[in-house]
This record gives sequence, structure tokens and C-alpha cells, in this order.
Amino acid sequence: MKQKFKEINFSRENVFGSHFDILTYQELLKKKPKDHSQFEFHKVSFYVLLLFTAGKGKYNLNFKDHQFKKNTLFTVRQDSIHKFYKNDASGVLLVFTKNFIQKHSNKLEASKVLMLFNEMLSSPKFQLNSNDYDEITMLTDLAKKEHHSFNDGHKTVILSSLMQIIFTKLYRIKSKDNPLFENNRSLSTFLDFQGHIEKHCFKNRKVSFYADKMKLSTKTLNNATNAIINKSAKSFIDDVFMIHTKRLIINSQAPITKIAYEVGFDEPTNFFKYFKKQAGISASEFRSIR
Repeated sequence: MKQKFKEINFSRENVFGSHFDILTYQELLKKKPKDHSQFEFHKVSFYVLLLFTAGKGKYNLNFKDHQFKKNTLFTVRQDSIHKFYKNDASGVLLVFTKNFIQKHSNKLEASKVLMLFNEMLSSPKFQLNSNDYDEITMLTDLAKKEHHSFNDGHKTVILSSLMQIIFTKLYRIKSKDNPLFENNRSLSTFLDFQGHIEKHCFKNRKVSFYADKMKLSTKTLNNATNAIINKSAKSFIDDVFMIHTKRLIINSQAPITKIAYEVGFDEPTNFFKYFKKQAGISASEFRSIR
């Protein structure tokens, strides 16, 4: 019997029609949801900026444990799977939907925000220096005050303006160490390629399949992925395939042999070899340690 991750939708509780919410990390850990546990894997249908302001601990995002401390910030993309661990750390979560991004940003600004949250382009975790941390916390404090203190017609405009400043500052920070964020000609091809892989990775893992879909040569796809992430197109397909396969393994009680067929392998033994080569452990071991 298949056991689905609980998908957490955006809650409109205490929200003034803005598709935006803000809460402290301590508030999150104290919550007792009736339909899921924040300490077990669950899928989010929204975006999250998670900033830690004190203490240290561990946080799992897309099946990878990350250590954090003060000044650590995570960009959590919509449809990510995560879980929290109990600890005494402090922090703040800025929660918003894709609708919030698109409604309050022009097309260029919205695309930059989505790039900021794309873990295939850069790590979802980064450490802010003291100056950047002070600026971001000042802006989040203003957003928190606005969100909790006002319910007038100006609230959404002010919140969206503050968030746009936060996004832009974070984009600038990431751009310093990642020049591909600035006008890279291969970027649009890469992002289009990524979208096709995420949609069809269980159907086909051949570069030629995606090249045909995009009406490009395999050389063009290889050049684009090499320019953006310094990997071949095939390696990128394998990376995305493994992320989705791991989700399926964790999210199902079905035998691994059945999952092998479900993800596009004709012979389970070939899947077992492939998974171990990519992950370093067997699919069964991966399931058991999670």
C-alpha cells in the first residue's frame, strides 16, 4: 500500500489575503498539527525562507541533513520535502506562495526569485556575514511587525516591497560567488531542460530524448549544463532522477522491485546497480536509514 507524504498547503490563518505568513522557529516546533508532524518528512506546497538567529542544530531538506548555526539561511523551494529536529535554536520563517511572487513582481524579478530558490543552481544553505545578517534581520523584523500589527489596505503593498528587497539582497549575495546568476546565455536553456527532466525523468533518461523535445542538439544541452553546473547533460538527468526516485522510495511501502519498474527500469537488478552507483548505498539501505 502506498503511503504518501503529507502535503502541507499554505494556510490562510491570520493572513490578510497576501499569500504570505511569518512565524518564529520556536513557534513552529511547539505546534501540534492534527494531520502531520513537523518532525517527520512532509512536502510543502509553498516557498520558505528559513533564517536562524541563535543556537545551532540540524535540519533535513530533501533527504539531506544540514547543520546550522546563527546566521545560517535556507531557501526552500515549493514541493520540497523536509523535516525538523527538536533543538533550542531560534529563527524566523518567511512563508509565501508562488502566487505571491508572481502577483507582486514583474516577470524579470519573479524569474530571479525562482532562480534564488532553485537548489540545482546553488546550495539552498548559505551563511550570511555579519553585515548581510544585520540587514536581512532588520527587514524581517519590519515584515513581522507589519504582518502582525496591521490589517489595512497598505499591508500587502508594504509586505511585498519588503520581501522584494530581501529577495534582491539575497540574489546579490548569491551572485557574488555564482556569476551564472547574471546574464548567462545558457541559463534559460538549462532551466527549460530542468523543467522537462523533472516532468519526464521516469519516462526517459537519455539526453537525445530531451534534445528532441527542446528542438536542440545534444551538444547544445551539454554545453548549457557544463556552463551552468559544470556537469554533463547526462549527469544532470541522473541527479534529478535520483532526487525523484529517493522521494518515491521514502514515500512508499511498495517493494523496491516494484519501484524499479515504476521509475522506468525493465530489470530490477539494473536499477539496484544504478541506484548504488549513484547514491553509494543500496535502495534498501537508503530506505532503512531514513
